[in-house]
Amino acid sequence: MSVNAAHPVPDRHGANFYTTDTELQLLLELYLPADLLAHLQPYLRRMGELAGGRIDELAGIADKNPPTLEHRTRSGLDRQRIVKHPAYEELERIAYGEFGLQAISHRDDMLGWQGRMPPAVKYALTYLFVQSEFGLCCPLSMTDSLTRTLKKFGAPELVNKYLPQLLSLDWDEQAQGAMFMTEQAAGSDIANTLTMAYPQADDSWRLTGDKWFCSNPDAEFAMVLARVEGGAPGMKGISLFLLPRTLDDGSANHYRIIRLKDKLGTKSMASGEIRMDGAVAYLVGEQGRGFVQMADMVNNSRLSNGVRSAGMMRRAVAEAEFIAHERIAFGKSLEDMPLMQRQLDKLRVPAEQARTMVFQTAQTLMRSDAGEEGAYALLRILTPMIKFRACRDARKVTGDAMEVRGGCGYIEEWSDPRLVRDAHLGSIWEGTSNIVALDVIRAIRREGSLPVLQQHLRGLLEQARLVPGYRQALEAALARASALAEKAAQEGGDVLARQAATGLYNCTTAIAMAWEAAQTGSAERLRLSQLVLLHRVLPRDPLEAAEMPPAWQE
Repeated sequence: MSVNAAHPVPDRHGANFYTTDTELQLLLELYLPADLLAHLQPYLRRMGELAGGRIDELAGIADKNPPTLEHRTRSGLDRQRIVKHPAYEELERIAYGEFGLQAISHRDDMLGWQGRMPPAVKYALTYLFVQSEFGLCCPLSMTDSLTRTLKKFGAPELVNKYLPQLLSLDWDEQAQGAMFMTEQAAGSDIANTLTMAYPQADDSWRLTGDKWFCSNPDAEFAMVLARVEGGAPGMKGISLFLLPRTLDDGSANHYRIIRLKDKLGTKSMASGEIRMDGAVAYLVGEQGRGFVQMADMVNNSRLSNGVRSAGMMRRAVAEAEFIAHERIAFGKSLEDMPLMQRQLDKLRVPAEQARTMVFQTAQTLMRSDAGEEGAYALLRILTPMIKFRACRDARKVTGDAMEVRGGCGYIEEWSDPRLVRDAHLGSIWEGTSNIVALDVIRAIRREGSLPVLQQHLRGLLEQARLVPGYRQALEAALARASALAEKAAQEGGDVLARQAATGLYNCTTAIAMAWEAAQTGSAERLRLSQLVLLHRVLPRDPLEAAEMPPAWQE
């Protein structure tokens, strides 16, 4: 909290991001078993304390001291290494070492708990961590997703050989993961992949080609897409490979980091270009099904991306609320001024929508992994929905929240500029907005996801205990959003993909937030649900004041 509340420049540094977030505490009570949540309280408080203090300090330092690439040792040995600032390495030790965020979904003995914890635990801790540091969350997500993909599709001998390193909690033995997919001609269009894979007598493969955008390029393992020599053209000729950084004899594998990228944001974490020259790799899963198998890793990363955007919006909103409470202007607190109250609500609505979507999707992921009927189809539409809309919203929310701090918000000593810069990555990485919106439509066409989503939302409405007027408004909005989505899924309807995905996202979150309000007793959550419908779904005259319909309150 601020050292001196009377000081005219409020500073929230030192606040505990968990204990000061009552809505998060209520939601965790709803989405997690009571005994597990009770056990996790010290870890949540610890992460909240670190995020509001030490992690925030380290993130600021790492952002101003990005990694550098060394090609040779001082004695002339041709040995590449990425030099990371000690602040970034300390962040790694917190995320990988103290909390094991990369391993929570894959071990049964994490954080003193016996048994596999639901995905919501990992995402709740990440949600707190990312409020101060976004860059490191990229390697964390890729390590988690690579591990999932290797376990799901890798041959037993491959899994047995490399999985222990990925799941180790020993800092000196831990391995990190990466994804090397993007090429200059093959960004979103994976069929244009030019990297070639050549089979070897020992069942390994040799990869040759360039990868254009590789985050965490010095990771111990990377998943790589390559075209098999003599294989089918197009997407059917693409296979998935595991690329180790170090060979069995301890020597470096045959690929080089050409250079590091100078990025707008996520400056703490290295991203670079890779050139493979006969690099040793191992086939993962079926030959020719590389993109289908990689899609599982990508979808997992897309959900993580949505979580990170939700967390950054929460930080931006919490900072704005704190300033509005502490800052005195024209003889009163900013938060007592009607126009500021309205602007704060415009920040809260998308931030809380994303938070609800995090928990709804995490819960669905758990059900899908358990094999529950219909859960995979629901997951297939919720995941691109949160990736598309939450990441888009984060760009605006972080920018508008910066304005509440005024001139200080534009100064790099504060968190606001870093949040704005980092927020822009979400709608680019793991698929641009167009690509991900089209994936929402693809889920409707291929997985039959829309009726499953409708059924899920009707189930939430049954338990929401709403007044008839508001329930009817939600049902009518969902019907219209569904009709638009069906139209977008028809031949020639792609042009409506973004509009349809946005409509479904807003209706889904409005209904889910109303359900959460009923379950937790949060009047604020119901009010925010109504604001979603009023301001983001229903038609309105831009020259008229938008008033809450009386029927929604009766």
